[in-house]
Amino acid sequence: MSLTTGARSDRPLLGISLMVLAMATFSCLDTTAKYLTASLPVVEIVWARYVFHTALLVAALPFLGGRLRLRTRRLRLQVGRSLFMLAATAFFFSALKYLQLVEAAAIAFVSPLVVTMLSVPLLGEHVGPRRWAGVGAGFLGVLVITRPGTGVMHWAAVLPLGMAVCYACYQVATRGLSDTEHTITTLFYTAAVGAGVMSFIVPFFWVWPTPGDWLRMGLLGVFGGTGHLLLIQAFRYAEASVLSPFNYFTIITNTLAGYLVFQQLPDAWTFVGAGLVIASGLYVFQRERRLAAV
Repeated sequence: MSLTTGARSDRPLLGISLMVLAMATFSCLDTTAKYLTASLPVVEIVWARYVFHTALLVAALPFLGGRLRLRTRRLRLQVGRSLFMLAATAFFFSALKYLQLVEAAAIAFVSPLVVTMLSVPLLGEHVGPRRWAGVGAGFLGVLVITRPGTGVMHWAAVLPLGMAVCYACYQVATRGLSDTEHTITTLFYTAAVGAGVMSFIVPFFWVWPTPGDWLRMGLLGVFGGTGHLLLIQAFRYAEASVLSPFNYFTIITNTLAGYLVFQQLPDAWTFVGAGLVIASGLYVFQRERRLAAV
């Protein structure tokens, strides 16, 4: 099925498979970014992620609807949303320099809970006591992972929280665009705005990459672009209610990548905290789905 086709085919197993593959691809993105932090500034890594992602999208544009997909009726919201995504990427890549892959991912997964919090002042939605309890449980999970005051917490643990807030704002803006903008249009502006902004900043931090680093920088764009395209395709075969829980597959793939590439394994408390964050996120999502059906 073409990415430009509007119809959805009810093939949930295929949708789940594509979703899992997308999450594994994003773990490859995270792993590559963490590897590059040992030799390159984070600013340069973020620049590469967006520049090569944009290049991939431009190359694929003839197969995604052509130049018509570049037209937007809500430019300001597109740019604002893209800047939130850029900030989220910068926060997360900075965290990867200091934290294990699974630690950073687990803390960042409070983002759906932040969306719930922001939906009250920004979208005028009502959040009941049960959903607030779910939000509280999720942040308790973050405290279990970071354990402030025990000497275990690294200062960089606040960076995934910054990523979660920015990504939540990005998701709220996405809700505002979903009714009027094509997915490919939004995806293009996300990449292009990030590439444009970072191209102005990166000269002040530039360190000349080795040939191997150039290859890995290119892979950032490939993994980022491919992951988003797989995600889009997954939602064409299955409903969001079916796919949403599989976002947390990243915890598994990041754990495996951390062990295989960096020989790092999280401690038991990290798994307990990640379990709390995941359980609270799934509970809040389930409550929202039930209330939407009423």
